[in-house]
Amino acid sequence: TLAPAVKNFTLNFTITNLQFTADLQKPSSRRFKSTEKVMYHYVDSLLQKSSIGPHFTGCKVAGFRSGRNRDDTKVDAVCSYKDNASLARFDREKLYQELSTMTNNVTKLGHYSLDRSSLYVDG
Repeated sequence: TLAPAVKNFTLNFTITNLQFTADLQKPSSRRFKSTEKVMYHYVDSLLQKSSIGPHFTGCKVAGFRSGRNRDDTKVDAVCSYKDNASLARFDREKLYQELSTMTNNVTKLGHYSLDRSSLYVDG
């Protein structure tokens, strides 16, 4: 039998209480690394509780970007899951709804506040 293929999807959202600074653009900076760890903790725990949880293999922060306001930071992540027969199909709308519910209608991610219209899941 073939091993399940690993597939990727992107996850984007904006944090409204994390001020963007230039060091968040540098993957080698201490601030990037510490913020990345916190994102892994929150995002991985959400996705493990979602419908793709049993198939979820992890996320990688692709980068942080400046938001519209000075205190906004956009988060871009690439997440992976194993695509196999027991996963009917990747349903990005269902995953969006689950993540929306788990983040209080896209307002909270741990101690971070989210821009309600910023959550985007793309399979």
